[in-house]
Amino acid sequence: MTPVESTAATPAVVWFRDDLRVRDNPALRAALAHGPTVAVYVLDEESPGIRPLGGAARWWLHHALKDLAASLEHLGVPLVLRRGTAAAIVPDVAAQCRAGYVAWNRRYGGPERRADTAVKSLVRRSGREAESFQASLLHEPWDVLTQQGGSYKVFTPFWREVSGRDHRHPLPEPERQRTLPERVPISNDLEEWELLPRDPDWSGSLAEAWTPGEQPGHALLGEFVGPDHADTALAEYPETRDHPARPGTSRLSPYLRWGHLSPFQVWHAVADRRRAAPEGSAVFASELGWREFAWHTLFHHADLASVNLRSQFDAYPWWLPRASNGAAQHGPHDAAHGRAPEGTPAVVGGEADARRLLEAWQRGRTGFPLVDAGQRELWATGWMHNRVRMVSASLLVKNLGIHWRLGERWFWDTLVDADAASNPFNWQWVAGSGADAAPFFRIFNPRAQAKNFDPDGTYARDWIPELGTDEYPQECVDLAETRVAALEAYQSLAQVDGRRRA
Repeated sequence: MTPVESTAATPAVVWFRDDLRVRDNPALRAALAHGPTVAVYVLDEESPGIRPLGGAARWWLHHALKDLAASLEHLGVPLVLRRGTAAAIVPDVAAQCRAGYVAWNRRYGGPERRADTAVKSLVRRSGREAESFQASLLHEPWDVLTQQGGSYKVFTPFWREVSGRDHRHPLPEPERQRTLPERVPISNDLEEWELLPRDPDWSGSLAEAWTPGEQPGHALLGEFVGPDHADTALAEYPETRDHPARPGTSRLSPYLRWGHLSPFQVWHAVADRRRAAPEGSAVFASELGWREFAWHTLFHHADLASVNLRSQFDAYPWWLPRASNGAAQHGPHDAAHGRAPEGTPAVVGGEADARRLLEAWQRGRTGFPLVDAGQRELWATGWMHNRVRMVSASLLVKNLGIHWRLGERWFWDTLVDADAASNPFNWQWVAGSGADAAPFFRIFNPRAQAKNFDPDGTYARDWIPELGTDEYPQECVDLAETRVAALEAYQSLAQVDGRRRA
């Protein structure tokens, strides 16, 4: 740890959000340099437009906050937990601490930026200094623009521009603050937030799969990049990453999502192995770039989770439920589908058919082993292999004719790594409606994908114990027929769009 010298005796407040770490945290360092520091985390599900967390994310957050509190205690920084609107709580905590300075790391979603702007205005109006920092992206979205001054729509030129830039080196963990704060506001009891599932507690398998926190994230990163020789997971990444039965992925996504790791830490850890694993380093770095591309897209399109980026898809006959079931609540067993407009005919049939198929997809009962194994892995562990995510999403939107928004909402509620950018961005990519989207005619065949990436069925058997018995269902749709129906629907869409342009 390195010393952080205070330049003033005035207390400071650091506001944590999706940056639950003490290393490479510029807002924390700035607060400690200013004076005796109090940390605050606000569970804000009330500010306009803020999306409530899904059930798996709530489980992760509970454990992540316990980990953060322990790390901050080691630095002499108390963590205050509060629930409500950030605009009401952060200025109030600053006033109770008699702080002269409030710091945080930036967020990039539209509702989050509006909440941050309100907090900054209120803090400054009270005579205090407020400052925000870059910590979650390699480069700011407003700094990465095309020559025409617009946002990038295609990944390759975007990544060529971003990857060619310098990326700052990570900041070390600060030392324990030498002067402890005199006034610490009362904190909520984390247990009273009821983030953990009860009656029933379905989180046992999540706890077996994951250990939320900063140190576990660094341990996983170190294990993935390995020592400075070629025989590492990073070196083998280009070959193994698409095979779900093999330990070929980094599994770092939830640690990046919650900010236990910063992209700078991951970037430089991978770059340090570039000579030993050149291909693996380049391929994995591009995956980090895809995450960056998703967040930049969200910054420029705040309604990414609800509106097609390519407006021509507004007329595509995906099915959405006619009735609203309310907002998502407390976990996979309570997953709701939110508000949706009037239903449209599913490609494969009507309302009852679509509801039956959606449930079969959610429960891993479609009859396509690769998809069903992925859905069951998701249900059990809060995570699904990326190759399987693409195949599963393609089946839902292109063969079952169900709107990508329903798939996105299911993933939002069941993934521990679901974030406001990557989740809807990737769903729109598969659906064909998003940035740099796959051509619509690219419909992943789950049988062919299984043959290529799970040829001996190891992954499928791991998650489907009844596979090969009468208990396992038949394929829920005809892949050839539904492919033709989807392509015909898209062709009619293209014709309408062509007439409009003419």
